Amino acid sequence: MARQPENSPAATPKASDKKASDDGALIRELALLLAETNLTEIEIERAGLRVRVARNVTIAASVPASYAPASTAAPVVAAPVPLADVAKHPGAVPSPMVGTVYWASEPGAKPFVEVGSKVSVGQTLLIIEAMKTMNQIPAPRAGTVTQILVEDGTPVEYGEPLVIIE
Repeated sequence: MARQPENSPAATPKASDKKASDDGALIRELALLLAETNLTEIEIERAGLRVRVARNVTIAASVPASYAPASTAAPVVAAPVPLADVAKHPGAVPSPMVGTVYWASEPGAKPFVEVGSKVSVGQTLLIIEAMKTMNQIPAPRAGTVTQILVEDGTPVEYGEPLVIIE
């Protein structure tokens, strides 16, 4: 059996092999970060390489221990409309961020709005907690809240419709 010289192509690792293993390590590291932080996706760009790691998760409604609403009844309209149709509604207010929705300023407090509430431009509709920060979401238009599309304490994604204001 012939021995290959040490400087032959089969004996030295290729630069592309090292890059592929580095990329794999980066993806594994990002996947672990997703699991540790309970994020659903993460994207980075480094030296011309863009990597996006995402996971599909079915999330049960979880409420932080410090936030326990007085009643479990959420202000939801009786006849639900398919989410795809609601997102196209001209009065739909989309979520500006990923986070957890709260309809009141604190546990047991009166909700900011309910179905039938008249709102003015800039009036607080709800709060979205993102990264331990409470973000007030203002009404983009004046009108009447005709539908509330998410329950108190539930997670929302960017662009998900929250309420309908007509």
